[in-house]
Amino acid sequence: VTSHWIPLINDRTDKDSRLPLILVGNKSDLVEHSSMETILPIMNQYSEIETCVECSAKNLKNISELFYYAQKAVLHPTGPLYSPEEKEMKPSCIKALTRIFKISDLDNDGILNDNELNFFQRTCFNIPLAPQALEDVKNVVRKNMSDGVKDNGLTLKGFLFLHTLFIQRGRHETTWTVLRRFGYDDDLELTQEYLFPLLKIPPDCTTELNHNAYLFLQSVFDKNDNDRDCALSPDELKDLFKVFPYMPWGPDVNNTVCTNEQGWITYQGYLSQWTLTTYLDVQRCLEYLGYLGYSIIQEQESQAAAITITRNKRIDLQKKQTQRSVFRCNVLGVRGSGKSGFLQAFLGRNLARQKRIREDRKSYYAISTTYVYGQEKYLLLHKVLPDFEFLSEADLACDVVCLVYDISNPGSFEYCAKVYKKHFLDSKTPCVIIAAKSDLHEARQYYSLSPLDFCRKHKLHPPQLFTCNTDEAPSKDIYTKLTTMAMYPHAKLRCMCSCNRCTYCICHNLLNSELVRSVKAKLYSAVLNRHVTQADLKNSTFWLRASVGATVFAVLGFAMYKALLKQR
Repeated sequence: VTSHWIPLINDRTDKDSRLPLILVGNKSDLVEHSSMETILPIMNQYSEIETCVECSAKNLKNISELFYYAQKAVLHPTGPLYSPEEKEMKPSCIKALTRIFKISDLDNDGILNDNELNFFQRTCFNIPLAPQALEDVKNVVRKNMSDGVKDNGLTLKGFLFLHTLFIQRGRHETTWTVLRRFGYDDDLELTQEYLFPLLKIPPDCTTELNHNAYLFLQSVFDKNDNDRDCALSPDELKDLFKVFPYMPWGPDVNNTVCTNEQGWITYQGYLSQWTLTTYLDVQRCLEYLGYLGYSIIQEQESQAAAITITRNKRIDLQKKQTQRSVFRCNVLGVRGSGKSGFLQAFLGRNLARQKRIREDRKSYYAISTTYVYGQEKYLLLHKVLPDFEFLSEADLACDVVCLVYDISNPGSFEYCAKVYKKHFLDSKTPCVIIAAKSDLHEARQYYSLSPLDFCRKHKLHPPQLFTCNTDEAPSKDIYTKLTTMAMYPHAKLRCMCSCNRCTYCICHNLLNSELVRSVKAKLYSAVLNRHVTQADLKNSTFWLRASVGATVFAVLGFAMYKALLKQR
């Protein structure tokens, strides 16, 4: 065995691929003594030897056991889990089991209580543990280590000790069942099938997180927000991502989503970043949800259950309504026109705060929530590099376009005009021209038409004045308008307002309200169906009612007309 077979097998296999071995002592019926004492030193010398079995084909002694151990050596190998020389679990196994412990620790208190242990047991083995069995497990840990049980719950050290005990007692299948349930392969790496489940996305459709996914992410946030300040400090964020093999969010994330005064990601910013990842790179979102154990905690087949695929945008345009919650706005303009300031202002940062952002941590994206007629929607702003000749399909594919020019730079507007005429003149994508840096002196633009005349010629809304040079956080009205235009691209809004407070919005909402519509329909039906008799014509009351009704409608109409003129 030691001079021929094991060297021969090792020479024929790669060093990285360990082949499990089983030593078999045949013809045990011919001797009365066991040879295990002779074999044990060999087993200790070669870690690839899984076990040793003495058997007899004549008496059928240990024959079925031999093949059981052969199967077990392949299905539940010891090598990746345990080092016989050091008599402890290997680092890769400890790392995997630590991640499993953190996922199962639903309240993030560092202890698996009885409810969490039962959930873990059901998840891995489909049966809960009886109360006495739970106590027996904890008693075994208590007898062997002092800090394995705390507050009547299992600590990480206790959890790792239990699995070490399973392996040492030959119950590798227990540990392997746990590992495979949480997505690990034989090399203790998360499988591609687990991290990237199949998800087919038709053309012109977008991806969003559904309600259950947001609830799951909310629970992850809550269990890591230790100081309950609705923001994740750097240490809390690091603790949240301990179940990841790498840090998924870079320093630019803090300039992509909303943060508090200390620069920590808020709850809204946290959900916004997940929304951004889902929209731009759904495969990466699936991977991240896999690391967090979404399918296990939510008891779903895979992370794909967290994703909603929206219907084709053309169908939305035909039906003139959408169920989407995330809308993309591409921001174009020459360098120095104020695009970055426009993005950062959306996150509530004025010019003074923006100047503190390091150049290497700036982001091309900004995402936050807006409210359109009481509905919460996500608006994703994307700053497009000003390369007029090489705008890709991704640069042009969006729900609404912002063309930004510097009001103080006379050569700034020309780029916006050329981009609009080349790419968006015949497009159904709504366009808005932003006159940035409106706090500065307005310069006459070199372009043949003034921005206002250009907008009138192409039936666009007049340029929207914008500045982030304010004492307080910049106004978000323009972003609400952009979201409204993205939601209703078919509607020709006569003003750029969606505040629901101005005269136009009040009148517009009143005319479109269900009450006014129903009254109009009933009046129209009554006029058509009413049979006016001669008695009615002679009845002064009939004419009085008719004249009062006509007068009321005339006064209302005239008042609304005057209000609209004043508003404009």
